[in-house]
Amino acid sequence: MNLLRSWAVNAAALYLTARLLDGVRVDDVEALIGGALAIGLINALVRPILRFVTFPITVLTLGLFYFVLNGLMFHLAASLIPGFELDGLAAAILGALVMSVVATLLHLFVKPRRKRESG
Repeated sequence: MNLLRSWAVNAAALYLTARLLDGVRVDDVEALIGGALAIGLINALVRPILRFVTFPITVLTLGLFYFVLNGLMFHLAASLIPGFELDGLAAAILGALVMSVVATLLHLFVKPRRKRESG
């Protein structure tokens, strides 16, 4: 259930990002769901490897390269899904930033409730 909730939050965040930024376009619901899935898979599988490989340049740039790395992963997701389009690397970096902020805020509102301990 948590995976489905996270996927729905990422889809909503991608939708809001596409509505807020001119450089990010999602044509239909299939592209939205596919984009959310691609972003989730890339973040789970590719991000740890790229963070390790690019650690020295991230340290040299005092962490600013991490924004570029997030933008590249966002761009990779857009290139894999038809109907999910970006207007270049700047739109990808800004889109990744906006999507992460929106997703974080949405995750705060849809947190699962903890069961109370009885006794």
